[in-house]
Amino acid sequence: MRAVVCKAWGPPDTLSVEEVPDPTAGPGEVVIDVKSASLNFPDILIIQNQYQFKPTLPFTPGNEVGGVVSQVGEGVSEVEPGDRVLSMLGVGAFAEKAKCAAGSAVKIPDSMSFDEAASLLLTYGTSHYALKDRAALQPGETLLVLGAAGGVGLSAVELGKVMGARVIAAASSDEKLAVCKEKGADELINYSREDLKDRVKELTSGLGAEVVYDPVGGELAEQALRATAWEGRFLVIGFAAGIPKIPLNLVLLKSCQVVGVFWGAFTGRFPEQNRANTEDLLAWCDSGRIKPHVSARYPLDDVAKAMKDMEDRKVTGKVVLIP
Repeated sequence: MRAVVCKAWGPPDTLSVEEVPDPTAGPGEVVIDVKSASLNFPDILIIQNQYQFKPTLPFTPGNEVGGVVSQVGEGVSEVEPGDRVLSMLGVGAFAEKAKCAAGSAVKIPDSMSFDEAASLLLTYGTSHYALKDRAALQPGETLLVLGAAGGVGLSAVELGKVMGARVIAAASSDEKLAVCKEKGADELINYSREDLKDRVKELTSGLGAEVVYDPVGGELAEQALRATAWEGRFLVIGFAAGIPKIPLNLVLLKSCQVVGVFWGAFTGRFPEQNRANTEDLLAWCDSGRIKPHVSARYPLDDVAKAMKDMEDRKVTGKVVLIP
């Protein structure tokens, strides 16, 4: 089969696409014919040895897939050949075939495309855990989403609306904000030309946002914390613009919470709760209440270009590789 191969730590243009042996399902494992594999920012960090998860070289990067089960190992009863599934692998997704534990292969509804299946778990799983389990977002509360046109950002916009919140989407361009509007955002902030804190205060009559969803970090984090309401919840999702230094006196003055969101660890510690959350997401997809936004599709040979476009923030929502 053909697969993307990382032989040495380095930028995306050091990756190659090569013929490698097909995977074989061992006991408790399945092999998936990959129809779509989504790209996430951690994939770019992993190949440069800049992420907490460090696979052994050489390896095939890529975490999320949508595809069809082609082989099952001994003792597998969860799925069978021919089932349409999604899965998260850690690595190994950017290939024509991928192997995973049978328990991580989740059947998808007929209404869901493979692109959408490959684009669901990491982004919507993170946002669902953040908003439901960490922030306890309530109907009628105001949710401010930074980086709102990115993969996790758009999922937070959609899930915020499903949960009954008033959603303020903040992004760096009018084009990106137009996508947020299509996904249901009530208010828009272009922080490339507007002061984030002042605009949030203006939109909330000076009260601030009860919940802030921040996958960006950097200089925007302090502005967003200053725009957080009394007893609000500031969700730390990620650091696309760098790890910020936060003045803790702001947390005291607002009596607010700064809440960490480590969805990956949650899935390992509480698998049953995570599976219930995933079932919620699949049901909402099937009913049309949420729909992963796939803005671009690339062949495997263009993996470096796909990663570069993501690094340069040229994409909205998710992008996928098509073996």
